[in-house]
Amino acid sequence: MKNEKNKKGRRQEPDAAPPEEARQEPAAIPAGETRQEPAEVVGVRFKEAGKVYYFDPGELSLHPGEQVIVETVRGLEFGTVAAGNKTVRASEIVGSLKPVVRIATEADVRKNEQNKQLENGAWAVWTENVKKNGLVMQLVDVEYTFDNSKLIFYFTADGRVDFRELVKDLAGIYRTRIELRQIGVRDEAKLIGGIGVCGRPFCCKSFLSDFAQVSIKMAKEQNLSLSSSKISGACGRLMCCLRFEHEVYEEEYASFPKADTPVSTPAGKGIIIESNFLSGKIKVRLDGDANSPAKVYTKDEIKVLGPARRREQKGPADAELKKLEEK
Repeated sequence: MKNEKNKKGRRQEPDAAPPEEARQEPAAIPAGETRQEPAEVVGVRFKEAGKVYYFDPGELSLHPGEQVIVETVRGLEFGTVAAGNKTVRASEIVGSLKPVVRIATEADVRKNEQNKQLENGAWAVWTENVKKNGLVMQLVDVEYTFDNSKLIFYFTADGRVDFRELVKDLAGIYRTRIELRQIGVRDEAKLIGGIGVCGRPFCCKSFLSDFAQVSIKMAKEQNLSLSSSKISGACGRLMCCLRFEHEVYEEEYASFPKADTPVSTPAGKGIIIESNFLSGKIKVRLDGDANSPAKVYTKDEIKVLGPARRREQKGPADAELKKLEEK
């Protein structure tokens, strides 16, 4: 019984960094029972282009752009109103809403600026202690909670890292709770920012509040080059913009004849070798006429004779492209 009790009471020390995870902003609506009545809420954002979380405004009437102090699971946080007061259905709210404590005062704004300065100073401390512990970890961002109850370091590394000694060293310096979060390449790009191949700032840094699933199938349906260098972003993963018009492409793609489909044309039977629903043009190679140029038709000029023939799958290139879908 004694051994069993000690086993239950012993605190487990982390022997490595947690697996890659998206950056998590302070949760405003914790898991719990579903509310029974509609509620008035206000949307608050903690980072530029960050996720919007909903809070109970109480008696306050808030407008987009106002700075507020809110209560979260991490303590008090400084945020900016992204959506003013509105009433939502009970089914849209899970658990109890955390409150908006107050509209930020001048003192709150000054304290937030002081925290930013402390965050900037933490970079040098991190570099020194990482080097002292012989670790290979690249710091991406540092964040202090508003009430200074926690200091969070976001980093990238190859594989798992045993950072227990590093945490002890940092806790001894800052005398507050230290949290280290290993993030993926997409989250790194969102935090750092940059210029995409289109010449515009990264979408994830500018306006995307979350990462949606992007797949190779989207690139194929849009007739894009499957060269990894042309469909991947600076983060090395598939470009987020592949999803922006995907629903339209998917709808049109479903109703348009696909490559390798046997068809009948005014000139005879053949096989579609290229199909572009944006231009409305379909290239067909006629049977027994392999050496002649493909003929171009519109959808109304051909008749589908059967389903598309299956191509041989899958080469090493397919496996390489599949890696681009990873987070």
